[in-house]
Amino acid sequence: MLINKNKHPLVSIIMNCYNGETYIADAVKSILSQTFTNFEVIFWDNQSYDNSALIYKNFKDNRLKYYYSKKHTSLYRARNLAIKKAKGELIAFLDTDDIWLKDKLSLQIEKFKDEKVKLVYSNYYILNQFTGLKKIAYKNKLPEGLIFKELLKNYFLGIGTVIIKKDIFLKRKKFFNQRFNIIGDFDNFIRISKNNYFSCIQHPLSIYRIHNKSFSNKNYEMHIEELKFWVNKNYFLNKNLLSYLKQKILYMEIILNIFNKKYTLSLKMLRKIRSAKKKIKLLLFLIIPNSIFKKIKINFS
Repeated sequence: MLINKNKHPLVSIIMNCYNGETYIADAVKSILSQTFTNFEVIFWDNQSYDNSALIYKNFKDNRLKYYYSKKHTSLYRARNLAIKKAKGELIAFLDTDDIWLKDKLSLQIEKFKDEKVKLVYSNYYILNQFTGLKKIAYKNKLPEGLIFKELLKNYFLGIGTVIIKKDIFLKRKKFFNQRFNIIGDFDNFIRISKNNYFSCIQHPLSIYRIHNKSFSNKNYEMHIEELKFWVNKNYFLNKNLLSYLKQKILYMEIILNIFNKKYTLSLKMLRKIRSAKKKIKLLLFLIIPNSIFKKIKINFS
């Protein structure tokens, strides 16, 4: 699909919601404040039982569309159903607890004037709702081009920053793999990155919130198990990449053990960590009180 340089392409913004009443108004306001205005919002209500629908419908704008799921589904099933409703040439994503900066769409869409570009992402801010602190997610320059290996080693792509050509999805039999509950974004964009050119806006264009639902014992454990499954099923990984991912999984398992106060087991597993920097980081997590550790809610992966 070629993006006409002389027109403003329609952007379909996928907004999946399940009980997102706390922050949903901020998310919608950030969309309506965009300097780029040719968009539609595909709001997919996954059978919320809070005030999400009421809050969303209070915004009066013809570009805001509402769909109520026939049944509650997994997140990635919901994402796929929402994408099927999209009419735009470009697809963007915004979760109900995140925020866009006002120039997000306009700056990224400029990148698609280069015909080889299939996906544009950006840096982003991380807002910790517990401390009130906001920081840039990545201080070093983010890569562009065919970035499969870089993305696999350090998954720096926040879905709230992504805009992708819709035909990239249409070429595939499925969008997001519905087998996953946690790593569907990772799986999808890693696969797309193998043969497609990614471009990037280096400064932050969105804000990702960390709050009391961002980290849970159950979800973190599921994340680890899904990564293990993914690594075992993806035979295209070379020896070095496979080793790197196994170290990443080990690191996450130690974090989970610290969270569950399994300190002896954590120390035993720590010996297998090859990175000195990560060893020091894990030792610090072991030293600080568990109550503080749980409140930090940083990006543990």
